[in-house]
Amino acid sequence: MHIFAVLSLVVWYAIAGMILLVIALMLARVILNKADLNPFSRPVIMIRRWTDPLDNPVRRPLAQMGFSPNIAPLVTILFAILLGYFASEFIGTALYTVQGLITSVMFRRPISLVGFVLFGLVAFLALFIFMRIILSWLISPMNRFLHFLIRVTEPVLLPFRRLIPPVGGMLDISPIIVLFLLDLFKRAIAATLL
Repeated sequence: MHIFAVLSLVVWYAIAGMILLVIALMLARVILNKADLNPFSRPVIMIRRWTDPLDNPVRRPLAQMGFSPNIAPLVTILFAILLGYFASEFIGTALYTVQGLITSVMFRRPISLVGFVLFGLVAFLALFIFMRIILSWLISPMNRFLHFLIRVTEPVLLPFRRLIPPVGGMLDISPIIVLFLLDLFKRAIAATLL
């Protein structure tokens, strides 16, 4: 299954390259803003044209929350790194699961086939819960992708939310406990069935 190793490496380089591009563009924007150059000069216009689609969706919510919109490029960098992490985890888990399923079928290993199916389901559920936690802080509650994550993860989180009261009356720690339990299940599946 050499193809999966190569594919995984290509995906990693693509994600890292995109993150580095976003970082370079955002840092160039910050430097040009701090250099107090003519806002109508060609380099400033070019950098703004490239970075506005990344910067503006972050700038507006920051201003609504009372933060300075000047930190939007730095928040955009952090957001790009988080999205890169989500993408690499999602694709890495998918590749590992598909590789395991193919290997299990090829060598007629029914136990590992069941193990890889369970491992994939648990890994994707944990990733969706993690994405829901992070994205609920960063994007609008009306976002369709966030609604999808809520629909997928709520049946698992709701029983724990009923059992575990919020800390201090406000902080819901049930997703953290569910993530810990899912990681424990993933390790147990890997140790016993894979």
